[in-house]
Amino acid sequence: MKHNWRTFLAFFHDVAAAAAAWLAAFWLRFNLEVPDFYLALALTSLSWVIPAYAALFLGFGLYRGIWRYASLPDLKRILSAVAVGALAVPALLLMLEVAVPRSVLILSPILLAAFMCGSRLAYRAWKEHRFDVLAGTRREPVFVLGAGGAAVNLIKDLARSPQWRVVGVFDDDDARVGRQLHGVNVLGRFADIPRWQHRMSVAQAIVALPEATHTERRRVVEICNRAGLKVLTVPSFDDLVSGRVTVSQVRHVELDDLLGRDPVKLDTAGLRGWLTDRVVMVTGAGGSIGAELCRQVARFAPRRIVLFELNELALYTIEQEFAARHPQARVTCAIGDVKDGARVEQVIRAHRPSVIFHAAAYKHVPLMENDNAWQAVLNNVAGTHVIAHAAAAGGVEKFVFVSTDKAVNPTSVMGASKRLAEMVCQALQQPAATRFVMVRFGNVLGSTGSVIPKFREQIAAGGPVTVTHPEVARYFMSIPEAVQLVMQAGLMGRGGEIFVLDMGEPVRIADLARDLIKLSGFTEDEIRIVYTGLRPGEKLYEEPLAADENLMPTPHPKLRIAQARTENSDWLLRLEYWLRGGAADDARVRADLAKWVTDYRPAGD
Repeated sequence: MKHNWRTFLAFFHDVAAAAAAWLAAFWLRFNLEVPDFYLALALTSLSWVIPAYAALFLGFGLYRGIWRYASLPDLKRILSAVAVGALAVPALLLMLEVAVPRSVLILSPILLAAFMCGSRLAYRAWKEHRFDVLAGTRREPVFVLGAGGAAVNLIKDLARSPQWRVVGVFDDDDARVGRQLHGVNVLGRFADIPRWQHRMSVAQAIVALPEATHTERRRVVEICNRAGLKVLTVPSFDDLVSGRVTVSQVRHVELDDLLGRDPVKLDTAGLRGWLTDRVVMVTGAGGSIGAELCRQVARFAPRRIVLFELNELALYTIEQEFAARHPQARVTCAIGDVKDGARVEQVIRAHRPSVIFHAAAYKHVPLMENDNAWQAVLNNVAGTHVIAHAAAAGGVEKFVFVSTDKAVNPTSVMGASKRLAEMVCQALQQPAATRFVMVRFGNVLGSTGSVIPKFREQIAAGGPVTVTHPEVARYFMSIPEAVQLVMQAGLMGRGGEIFVLDMGEPVRIADLARDLIKLSGFTEDEIRIVYTGLRPGEKLYEEPLAADENLMPTPHPKLRIAQARTENSDWLLRLEYWLRGGAADDARVRADLAKWVTDYRPAGD
């Protein structure tokens, strides 16, 4: 046991309590007037009583706990020590032939247990601000939504908070309504929140439903918004289980909480067998998808992760993150351009990766549409061809190409270039060689260049929030979910397949803007939404499949395989010749792309 001044202070407190209880027992026995003879007996016998109890207190380990967190196990140890003392002290006095009134021997341990337990509970109550109401201190009242294990832990943690005071709990489980959690009443179901908010004048609520579906969480948040409550939430179940955070680390509700989906079920054993002790290379490692791929891969203890990135700042940022958060991971930072064949071959030859995740791409649709069309083709098509060809020549076991749903019936240069890159990988597929796997998904929340960061900036500036069209809709998923499914598809792929992720239901961008305005604490009267018209290359809706494609099921419920047309090596030779032709104006690039990707229809045509 580690000793410090608090331990000694607690020990002396208990010894003093034992002395006080012994004297108080005499005092009560004689109706508050102790005769001189018995007063002398009481004081003399203390020389035997105190050492006996002191030895018992130390023997029962009463000083391993912390008073601030005194709980039932601590009280149990106290009662056990006092109970043994209630037998040991009379036996000791009997052996010493010290005659003490029997009532004193009964009253003393009762008073001692009360003194020791009461002082600890009073100290904990003081530390947890339970006397604030008596002292006139005001803590902000808050509702807790959910009555499960996370809510119980949250209420216990907030009892020690100087900021919040839990005044009510809500849950849709009728068996819990009317009960109490650590002294806090379960007031009703979630639908009752507005009525109680009006009655109790509460301004904030904390959603303690880490295992609930996003649909359930969204419904609860909407009820709170209608009631005028500011909404916070506890961390996700995965974060709590991992130990990265505690339940009391509440945060503001994010769009991921409302638009995300149920957690992805990964074949963890399969991924471990695939990635553990292997060299894994990630291109575009500094981007939002590439960086998350690196983080997820690191969980499976690869022999080395090769971070391939053209942007020096982005590579430095992810390198610093790994140094701080994953110091055990062996990381190589390689600056390079996927279009630079010599550099790509050098990195692959030096590190001999077993798996390559190719996430490097130009993906901003309007930016690639005008003035940069040929650069989009070079980076997305020629770059993919360079690194995929080098992977095949270098004996890489599996090459996973991160594609997009914009490759389906593309109307933009970016979408057409990604579809063409898919076709390159399919054309490179040979029996008993590197297996090429393509994975398509839609927009990810918060990715670089996505609409969410832009909306946040506009709201922070006071608005307005700009949306291209009232009906424009996109598929959304969180970055971790998208990356996990990319890895799952990479594991399952046997070569040449295009995996399509289950993106759920499309979300209207205008609704997304409204949600973000509300979550930021504003109304649409304060932050206006302005419609600006579709931008070059954009379309109202994204499609999961092209007209000539069909979906095949896979063992994973969120993955399907698109049966798309494939190309051969002769086609690939002709494409290489076109790519070596040099820069062309945007109109010519679009016209040529339409010949290579037959379902490409440039916007406006």
